Amino acid sequence: MIVGVQRFLDQLEADHDVKVVVFDSADEDYFISHYDLVRAEEVPLEPGPTGLPFPLHDIAVRLAQSSVISIASVRGRARGSGAEFIVSCDMSFASREKAILGHWEVGASAVPGAGGIERLSALVGRSRALEIIIGCEDFDADTAERYGWINRSLPDAELDRFVDTLATRISSFNHDAITTAKALVNKRTHGVPSGEDLLEDLTEFSRLAALPDAQARIGLLLKQGLQQRSDVELHLGRYLADLGATTS
Repeated sequence: MIVGVQRFLDQLEADHDVKVVVFDSADEDYFISHYDLVRAEEVPLEPGPTGLPFPLHDIAVRLAQSSVISIASVRGRARGSGAEFIVSCDMSFASREKAILGHWEVGASAVPGAGGIERLSALVGRSRALEIIIGCEDFDADTAERYGWINRSLPDAELDRFVDTLATRISSFNHDAITTAKALVNKRTHGVPSGEDLLEDLTEFSRLAALPDAQARIGLLLKQGLQQRSDVELHLGRYLADLGATTS
């Protein structure tokens, strides 16, 4: 999927008529569950157009710098790199009944490694970012909206119509005006991380994830059903609390 998104961004950047793109999921239980820890070595670690070697970093920076407006329409779970993808988009809207957001990395003895720390802190503030990242709890869409994590929480029956109406409205505007407005907002916003910030996150994630405690915790979660269609993936925040009590 990561390679597919990079190729899709190649197409977006080559098509100067596109003004807005909406990302959603065909699986109502999962928007993007999290980074694949079992098959991570299959993702090519080749520098993208940004020069950043990690594909998720390349995607995040390209989305922020793109002349196209990106909108995440969220149903299901968006944790870890899934949550990081959402905050890499320009806007995000979520199903009140079906969206779950969270960062679980600290609960597995690691840290977010794809820009979530910088972007989330800018959106929700220091204290709430610490609650989300260190607390490792699952958050519903209403709380995420109240915190400023997403633009809006909407009834599930209204989500598609709202996002489609907004995207259609944006696409009717002048492309140069859209691009200029986005560039000016980026320039004045603290929270669009640099390549150096992203690489530091990845370095710390890789260091911590390789330590015995992280390997033990991730191994236990995999045995319980992590990365399968299972109760542990549906309710990961709860399992992390139980895991902490077991390993502490």
